[in-house]
Amino acid sequence: MATAAPVVASAAPAKAPATASAATGLDSALREQAGGDIKRFYAERGYKPLWVRAGRIGPQADTLLGYLASADLDGLKPYRVDKLRALIRDAQGGNPEAVVRAELALSDAFASYVRDQRKPGKDRTVYADKSLKPKRPEAITVLRAAAFPKDFGAYMTGMDWMSEDYVRLRTLAGQAAKRGASRDQMARLRLNLDRARILPGPWVHHVVVDASSGQLSYYSAGKRVGTMKVVVGAPATPTPLLAGKLQWAILNPYWNVPDYLAQNSIAPKVLAGRSLASLRMEALSDWSPGARKLDPSEIDWPAVASGQQVLRLRELPGGANSMGRVKYLFPNKLGIYLHDTPDRALLKKDDRHFSNGCIRLENAAELGQWLLQRSIKSKSGAPEQAVALPHEVPVYLTYLTPVATKQGVAFREDVYGRDS
Repeated sequence: MATAAPVVASAAPAKAPATASAATGLDSALREQAGGDIKRFYAERGYKPLWVRAGRIGPQADTLLGYLASADLDGLKPYRVDKLRALIRDAQGGNPEAVVRAELALSDAFASYVRDQRKPGKDRTVYADKSLKPKRPEAITVLRAAAFPKDFGAYMTGMDWMSEDYVRLRTLAGQAAKRGASRDQMARLRLNLDRARILPGPWVHHVVVDASSGQLSYYSAGKRVGTMKVVVGAPATPTPLLAGKLQWAILNPYWNVPDYLAQNSIAPKVLAGRSLASLRMEALSDWSPGARKLDPSEIDWPAVASGQQVLRLRELPGGANSMGRVKYLFPNKLGIYLHDTPDRALLKKDDRHFSNGCIRLENAAELGQWLLQRSIKSKSGAPEQAVALPHEVPVYLTYLTPVATKQGVAFREDVYGRDS
């Protein structure tokens, strides 16, 4: 499983038998003409061509030519394709030397395009795990990724080396340009494209949270496996642009009450006559692992309410706990995680920007089943049961505002002000 952000997650390439290519003489021509990384790619597959079917250049070449000619939608300068078109025309006669020249030129052009397309743009994502920080893939990585799926045609048509969000936004950019969208609209689309550019394609095992739409999606083996609604950060406490690796499920979690809520919400309730026990909370002496539980009589509640004293409070585990039954952790300095929630009403709203920045899940058990590859049900009521995920799973918190309408491209409300 890939945990960084390669073009796809794939096993080491196996040697491919040179059958069809040998019958047409293409393997020997490829062996002679290929060089560098591209030669290594073909050698790994027994000099079996990628773009040729039954001795002819396949329709995937036309798909690539279309992408190259419209590369301005990717924020790239359109490629000169005249020479490539000429090589493809020369190959139509079936001469092995001409076919191989076109084959190699197509692989070279494809690798260059994908490498340019995946080059990070004006994205402000914080990489909690530095291995996820995007970089231009090597040509051999691009080609291996393309050869991995069984259906190369579908891989090309779907632009499966990019995320489905990127492909959707690229299509919207094309439609907007045709409809004469304003300069501001196109600039806003490009900002969103740069956010989507760093997301992996569907062949990488990963999770994406879009804080604009309040949706979570997860991907594996070339497709989106599932999606669900989420509650994300309120405008005053936005969910950050963040990438990390999910590593742990915590069953029956405590909820550590933020300082401002301890001061502005819990302390006034206690001063009005509520007990910590009735709120299903407990106070601790400090934030160390060995902190002792405080007797309520030890606490200077007026000092907590006035902000003169900071108090560590936590809500006890259980179905009514603000974390629900489980939370999923990935190391990050911003204290962001994904968690269950007992407050189902907010999930029914169209606008789901209500949290303190963390992500509340519509179906935490469903996500846990996928992450853990088994049920997340706890065998006991013990609090804070840490369960390591069998594999670290990349998670990307993004923010994509453009949507398609009958009139063309539109934008969701920019609640975090990131499209300016």
